Amino acid sequence: MSTARVGVVGCGVISRVYQRVLQWFPDVQVVACTDLDPAAAKAFAQADSTGRTRVLGFDELLEDHVVDVVLNLTVPLAHAGVTRAALSAGKAVYSEKPLATAREDGAELVRLAAERGLLLGCAPDTFLGAGLQTCRRALDEGLIGEPVGAVAFVAHHGPEEWHPNPGFFYEPGAGPLFDMGPYYITAIVALLGPVASVSGLARVSSAERLIRAGSRSGEVLKVTTPTHVTGTLELASGVPVTFLASFDVWAGHLPRFEIYGTEGALSVPDPNTFGGPVELWDAGTRKWHTLELVNAYTENSRGIGLADLAGARSNGRAPRASGVLAFHVLDVMVALLEAGEERSVVKVASSADRPAPLPGGLARGQVD
Repeated sequence: MSTARVGVVGCGVISRVYQRVLQWFPDVQVVACTDLDPAAAKAFAQADSTGRTRVLGFDELLEDHVVDVVLNLTVPLAHAGVTRAALSAGKAVYSEKPLATAREDGAELVRLAAERGLLLGCAPDTFLGAGLQTCRRALDEGLIGEPVGAVAFVAHHGPEEWHPNPGFFYEPGAGPLFDMGPYYITAIVALLGPVASVSGLARVSSAERLIRAGSRSGEVLKVTTPTHVTGTLELASGVPVTFLASFDVWAGHLPRFEIYGTEGALSVPDPNTFGGPVELWDAGTRKWHTLELVNAYTENSRGIGLADLAGARSNGRAPRASGVLAFHVLDVMVALLEAGEERSVVKVASSADRPAPLPGGLARGQVD
């Protein structure tokens, strides 16, 4: 297996998680980084215990023949532009979510990658963690019978409660739908298959938000994207999924994600995490059972999707956290906003196959 040499674009907080996790995989090496803030790039490079990471300018990184894969960790509004430039430079790309903030940009990126014969991957990769992979096995083995419905809820009172720089969360391309929705909608597709149509409502519940954390505490933010989105996703299989993404909920007792079947029910762990627990209610015993997790990825493993892309690059297979999957998720999110505006059912034109499950019993540092 050839080594994937990675250039990181964007050295913010999440980059350190990737830096730590990618060290688990012997066939992935971070060799370069860049950031609009030179100090952030320098700090990222200095944190590399191997000493391989060089600080480069953005154009230098794209032109560097040593870099095979660009890891795009910029803010959401910059994702499409950075990924487009990297693909145009002949680099494979793995991007943080969302793939883009506009449907047409996402479609262009998938098309450009295909035309150039380059791999395109995108977070979230949490569906590759032990928790959701255990759920995938339970569904594939028919432990709850045929799925008949599901619910998925992500609801809290917004990142201004804890994030030191939360402004971008309330701009177009973010909000609860684009910030947290990718975790949940990706998990829905990975477990149950693609979405055929959506209906929904969306609203801005308050025009302003007060920052309550960090050095900007007390500053008022203008809200320019919906903060409460609710809808129904009709899957291609016919299964209906009730979905909620909100920054307007102080507290509640909602389940995060549950799948209901003809022979039982599955309590799915938080799709923003990698571990468990996974609980199965069996119609035969009329009891809840905790399932044994199927792989070692139980802690924060952001970056396993990039490692899987590296494996796909070596083995000639499709990456599991693919650009096609990420575009379908983007298409669903845009359709939800359109449904809210139009008060109608919106068909989702794109589709994506369920990604292949990871082999069972994987140790940390393995994807194949």
